[in-house]
Amino acid sequence: MLKSLASGVSGVRNFQNQIDVIGNNIANVNTTGFKSARVDFADSFSQAINGGSTDGTSGSVSQVGSGVKSASVRNLFSSGTLTETGRQTDFAILGDGFFSVKEAGSDTLMATRAGNFQVDSQGFLTTTSGHRVQGSIDANGQVTGDIRINDDPNNRPQGFDQTAAFSGFRFSADGKIYAQLDDGSEYVRGQILLQKFQNANALAKVGNNLYTNVAEAGPLGGAANPKGGAPGSEGLGALQSGALELSNVDLTNEFASLIASQRSFQANARMITTSDEVLQEVVNLKR
Repeated sequence: MLKSLASGVSGVRNFQNQIDVIGNNIANVNTTGFKSARVDFADSFSQAINGGSTDGTSGSVSQVGSGVKSASVRNLFSSGTLTETGRQTDFAILGDGFFSVKEAGSDTLMATRAGNFQVDSQGFLTTTSGHRVQGSIDANGQVTGDIRINDDPNNRPQGFDQTAAFSGFRFSADGKIYAQLDDGSEYVRGQILLQKFQNANALAKVGNNLYTNVAEAGPLGGAANPKGGAPGSEGLGALQSGALELSNVDLTNEFASLIASQRSFQANARMITTSDEVLQEVVNLKR
């Protein structure tokens, strides 16, 4: 069989993968915190026709390639544009970092850049899919777990009126949550902690703006005991409340890539047609 036929088939298959990736990027152009992806290509195995001289003094290696393959689909973690929402539980990370979240009752840590959070009926800060945001849950930052917004009169720091009613909350740029009381006082209820990875491309998308494979990506604190850091420290970005990070998809670039991918697909499809015509001529040699 002609090698050009196999090369054309590999090109059609892999440029279809690229078109699929571009289509997913365009579909998520308005998805909060979405990170676009790209396909990296590599050449396939090449068959040697002439190996050159054995003593290495003369001759050259002659090889014919067998096509192309998708080496990887890489996520691009550049920051997206910020938009003001005015909603207190919306957060944008100004720089590097991910929010750490867990499903209620689960020990599986996940990561996300989408900060469109909400407060559930129990007072926990959660994602739109119900995963609880992680951080320190005491004023001293010694205990980590599910972030809870509402006031706990039994665990207020000393010096605060235990009979004062909870009136609201606020957030600071370093992620600290301040519980406000109706007597005008406030205290630190906890702190949202962010996570940073040595190899963010080891993270795997699982839908709902979430990433898994946290341990494999090299988190702060190590794979065995991932520990987040305070926003604005350890190379992590600060938090902005009342804002969201939009998708980092560049439509102009995506459509330009789509055109190039389409033409590449067509060229490889034509190579298949040409190879078929050559094979037909070979079959028709004997008549």
